Amino acid sequence: AKGIADLLKAETIGERIAGQTSGNQFETICAHFVEEAFLKLQHLRPGTWDIHQVGGRNRLEIARYEQYAHLVALDKAAKADSELAAALGSDYTITPDIVVVREAEDDEAINRHSQLVDGEVTTLSSLRKQNGGLPLLHASISCKWTIRSDRAQNARSEALNLIRNRKGRLPHVVVVTAEPTPSRLASIALGTGDIDCVYHFALYELQETLSTLGMDDAADLLAVMVDGKRLKDISDLPLDLAI
Repeated sequence: AKGIADLLKAETIGERIAGQTSGNQFETICAHFVEEAFLKLQHLRPGTWDIHQVGGRNRLEIARYEQYAHLVALDKAAKADSELAAALGSDYTITPDIVVVREAEDDEAINRHSQLVDGEVTTLSSLRKQNGGLPLLHASISCKWTIRSDRAQNARSEALNLIRNRKGRLPHVVVVTAEPTPSRLASIALGTGDIDCVYHFALYELQETLSTLGMDDAADLLAVMVDGKRLKDISDLPLDLAI
């Protein structure tokens, strides 16, 4: 961690802040970065976008979006039926840290260059605002200042919930972290099927630090994750979100 901080020319000022406070600040910084960088890629991914940090850990935040709107009815049913609530558990509860959302489009925007939609066709497409669709969840970003085994498991569980509970297109499901230990990074980065990819806030600095310290085993493990396309630098994230 010190090696990364030195390469980033970071300075320690005052007392060490609480872990939860660090985590919240990390989320805020990540949200600002993604918003600023991604919105500069309009020529690659046009649309009306909203990128924001989810405050308050609202467990039904996800139901504001088209693919997960049905979870509101599920939550109401669970509250009215204790047996159903016990059977469902928290499998439908999803609380991302940052969301990237695309607004549905007016017909005027869709037909800007030629007549593509009217009152008789494309009456079910979620992208068309006239069909009454909610905003579309484009990406769910989980931020982890550090990674413990329970945090890795939480991130995987939420990713699986996003996959299982959606109706329609699956949003990007990614994790951003500042964890400096390759073995802990591996606990969440290795494997496929749930998370798209893990993004490190200072991957290049971490690689250089491991090389400078001669930590060959750790460097090899990091290389496995990078070469296996399971770990990238945060600078890659905006471009990957444009896919």
